[in-house]
Amino acid sequence: MMLSSICTLDPVCCQRTTTAREAAALMREHHLGDLVVVDDPDDDRLVVGVITDRDLAVDVMAQGLDPNKTVVGSLMRTPVVLARVSEEISVAIERMQAHGVRRLPIVDDHEKVVGVITLDDLLALNASNAAAISEIVNRGRRDAIRRHR
Repeated sequence: MMLSSICTLDPVCCQRTTTAREAAALMREHHLGDLVVVDDPDDDRLVVGVITDRDLAVDVMAQGLDPNKTVVGSLMRTPVVLARVSEEISVAIERMQAHGVRRLPIVDDHEKVVGVITLDDLLALNASNAAAISEIVNRGRRDAIRRHR
């Protein structure tokens, strides 16, 4: 299965110059735990980093930094681990495991961000697959019981 089939398309992005407060407000507004950092959110959308809600809590709040003056560019995670929209889900899982990341920005052939895949997306897919498999097993049992009555 391709990443494009389960990823969140058109992710919310911010710039390096976005303040921690503005980033937190974007996360709250869009119910997200991360933002993709790009140099130009309206044009190129080339990924330069990722900022998470944990980064804001641990790096800004816990250290007593001013969220109105601290910019995302000083907090974002780099280098960025990326996935390609044409890749299989299994490749993304291996990359996430190898790099210890919970989110991967997904880029197109021109390196522009087009989506994000998260552990939550993968867990939802696996839960859905497990439910489908369980239904197949249960249906087989019900059919076998009916045949033997």
